[in-house]
Formats: sequence, structure tokens, C-alpha cells
Amino acid sequence: MAESPGPERNRRQAVVGTVVSDKMQKTVVVEIARLVRHQGYSKMVRRQTRVKAHDEQGACHEGDTVRLMETRPLSKDKRWRVIEVLERAV
Repeated sequence: MAESPGPERNRRQAVVGTVVSDKMQKTVVVEIARLVRHQGYSKMVRRQTRVKAHDEQGACHEGDTVRLMETRPLSKDKRWRVIEVLERAV
């Protein structure tokens, strides 16, 4: 008998980022910024990662702050989906 997907689904990563591009259909590019400690100097350094996320309704626009959740591969590059828009761009 197959195992239930319950506990595995709950361990999905959720991150907050800023939409930098909304030119594709149902896809947005989101930049996730984080602080990491530099190994040599022990100073905090900003790092950015850009990911493609699935936006089914097309509700996100450039400059919006959004929450993403890890998901199964939706295309070659898409591994995230938009859960909610936290803040709209001015």
C-alpha cells in the first residue's frame, strides 16, 4: 500500500521575495534576498537568488512582494508557486 503524502507535503519551503518580471504568461520572476555571513571576514553579506514561480491568476506585477512555496517541477525552470501577494507595488 502507498504511503500518504501528508508529512512530506508539510516540509515544503516557503520564502518571501520581490517580483522583478511579469512579462510571461502565468509565470513571474521573483528575487529572493538573504543575508549570509562571509566566511573570511564574518561580515553579513547580501545574496540574491532569482527563481521562476507559477502565478495562475496573473495577479502579480513588477515590484510586488510575494510569498512562494516549493512545488513539484512545473516546467524546465519553474519549481515554485505564488501563495499570496503580501504587498502591492506603488
